[in-house]
Amino acid sequence: MTLLLSVILVALVFEYINGFHDTANSIATVVSTKVLTPRMAILLAAFTNLVGALYGTAVAKTISSGLLEQTLIPKELGQSYLICALFGAIVWNLVTWWFGLPSSSSHALIGGLVGAGLAAAQNNLGVIIFAKAKAGMPWFKYEGLLYKVVIPMFLSPILGLIVGMLTITLLYILLQKASPGFVSRFFGRGQLLSAAYMGFSHGSNDAQKTMGIIALSLVAGIKSGAVAELPSWLSFMQHPMMKDAAGNESIATWIKVTCALVMAAGTAAGGWKIIKTMGHKMVRLQPVDGFAAETTAATVLSIAGHFGMPVSTTHAITTSIMGVGCAKRSGALNMEVVQRILWAWILTIPSTALIGYSVMRFWIGLGQ
Repeated sequence: MTLLLSVILVALVFEYINGFHDTANSIATVVSTKVLTPRMAILLAAFTNLVGALYGTAVAKTISSGLLEQTLIPKELGQSYLICALFGAIVWNLVTWWFGLPSSSSHALIGGLVGAGLAAAQNNLGVIIFAKAKAGMPWFKYEGLLYKVVIPMFLSPILGLIVGMLTITLLYILLQKASPGFVSRFFGRGQLLSAAYMGFSHGSNDAQKTMGIIALSLVAGIKSGAVAELPSWLSFMQHPMMKDAAGNESIATWIKVTCALVMAAGTAAGGWKIIKTMGHKMVRLQPVDGFAAETTAATVLSIAGHFGMPVSTTHAITTSIMGVGCAKRSGALNMEVVQRILWAWILTIPSTALIGYSVMRFWIGLGQ
């Protein structure tokens, strides 16, 4: 029982950190263009994250059942491997936050799950499902690490870069006869909508990852009997899943609300280090640029969330900003900062997988 409650607590700590780590990415543009003050942007993001987190559970179901083959993980390690996975993700998030690098909390969590899962399964590579595709199944229903994580991991940044570049180019063409003052005023107001859209999309994708972890731990706890040992006032934890009118399973409402509120609290804590990197150091933005970047990134996140793909908010908004910067003029990007960001991306999954694996092996060694 103690281990089960520890998993939930650590998962909520991860969600809180995700709130001030990744949400900084989502509001960086609206702050850098001076449309909103940091305080107002954080309040807007907190509210829209909360609303977005309550919308849909496709990503949560991917995290809870679509990445690892749970039957290969011993029952006695069902909770501890989640703690080790979360530990790896939390450490990486804090390190990258400290250095102001917008790395992906999504990929940090996935790397931690894969590393800890491999260690818990005694290096059995079957713990990673690269495809569960059945003959005749449409491509968008393929499941597993390859289709849900690896392909979207490369595809979403590319889409962010290209669509961001095309969007700002189209806007420049349409607005070439408009006065700079009109453009600045119009998109200053428009960026309020695009920032809200970005916050909603971030909540609907990122908050669900922790929902999936909590649901996964409770389902494992039900199978092991740990949930039955909980006191009566925690009896609601015996119901992590619910069925809709069509009979489809989804994450229980209490899990959604809890994760949404914790992420909103983390968002309210801010994340100025990353905002400075995204909105000031990488490229200088005007309201029209911020509008294009936010709209592009939010659309990429919304589409991925619909198909249950836990893609990176960081990658989507960063590459959208890069695309906008490239379209503005040659040399608009600070390539030194861009290179630091790219290295953080490349190292995220291997690093968190290594941490998760090492901590899990240490845990197993303590029990022997």
